[in-house]
Amino acid sequence: MNTRWRRLALWLLAWMAAALLPMAIALAGDAPAVRGRIVETGAMLGLLGLGVLAAQALTSGRQRWFARGLGQDDVLQFHRQTGLLGWGLVLAHPLTMFLGDTRFLDYLDPREDWLRATSLWCALLAATWLTATSLGRLSFGLQYEHWRALHGALALLVVAIGLGHALMVGHYTAPMWKKAALAVVVGASLYAVLENRVLRPRRLARRPWTVQSVRTARDGSHVLRLLPSGHPGLDFRPGQYAWITIGETPWRLQQHPFSISSSADDRTLEFTIKPLGDFTGRVGALTPGMRAFVEGPYGEFAYLPSRCPHGAVFIAGGVGITPIMSMLRTASDRRASAPLWLLYGNPGWDDVLFRDELEALAQALPLTVIHVLEAPPDGWTGETGHIDGNLLDRRLPRDLPQLPVYVCGPEALANAVEPELIARGVPSDRLYSERFNLV
Repeated sequence: MNTRWRRLALWLLAWMAAALLPMAIALAGDAPAVRGRIVETGAMLGLLGLGVLAAQALTSGRQRWFARGLGQDDVLQFHRQTGLLGWGLVLAHPLTMFLGDTRFLDYLDPREDWLRATSLWCALLAATWLTATSLGRLSFGLQYEHWRALHGALALLVVAIGLGHALMVGHYTAPMWKKAALAVVVGASLYAVLENRVLRPRRLARRPWTVQSVRTARDGSHVLRLLPSGHPGLDFRPGQYAWITIGETPWRLQQHPFSISSSADDRTLEFTIKPLGDFTGRVGALTPGMRAFVEGPYGEFAYLPSRCPHGAVFIAGGVGITPIMSMLRTASDRRASAPLWLLYGNPGWDDVLFRDELEALAQALPLTVIHVLEAPPDGWTGETGHIDGNLLDRRLPRDLPQLPVYVCGPEALANAVEPELIARGVPSDRLYSERFNLV
């Protein structure tokens, strides 16, 4: 098992342990009175659902200590899929309990206990709304900032009610030590969310940044440059990203992730932002001197020239070039001497970001830049169409399996290119991929 798969296996085991903790606490010690098999199955589904939803705080992408060494795409996709699992368990728990014993229907009857029934209905509806808005935010017309606030509030509500329900029912949690242990375990998840939303902004407030400049690139993207104000700046690896808040205070709903496109040796931070959403469309209106706050760095999509003595391959599509620009600029600043290859796909010649700088980098570095255009201009003699296996065979070196390969761009690009690279012998621990699907 290579290092990457071993790390992934250990990470999955750690997540499973966290998700199973509520069930393990409930089953520890003396067993309570045995009920019907279906009822006991329903109870275990509820405890597992509580554990899965509580563990979501670990896989939100904001806990760097837990996601260390894993790609951000992998973490967020796992977060989405386990969120669906948690929602399914939340719904399966009462349905199974009712199937085993209809008397449990009283738990949802406000005439029996108004407070209990109201809170449980709130948890069921909140979990469903949480899932629906996460899968179809744009369909509901939610701005990213509003969705993010709603997502955090609903997640806190569901987990808090689930914890209260498990403690108050008391069939498995009657002993005080079990109540305390369950409160600590699930409370740690609630604390992780509050730490992210309250304590981190407090720390960020002591490290402000200033908007140095905003300019419009060739394809209409905005290039935002930030200057540290009263502190040395941010240490990051080329290819990583950060969350940006613009305004006088970091306690704002408006907070968005963007790849860093500046060199890791540059004191300032540069972000190239395509105007695709509510906030990104307003970046061009920012003015020099405005205050900003930066949280990061995040991500494992990172390249260090000193660790790639035989060179590297970069494959980008559209705005996916932004983290790769950080890699190439850093390689230039550090006078990298190993050969580099860049396959860069775009709709047309006027859509190519950093066109002039890429030409200059090709002169300063042992860098081969290969542009691939879907609709080339008249007289174009370069590559056309899409980046596919035939193009890889024609333009990349024969020792491709020995080189690290960095793929960044739309999901369609990554889905098409990754299997072709694997088929050509690129091992999983040398293939780094980042999909641009955060808006």
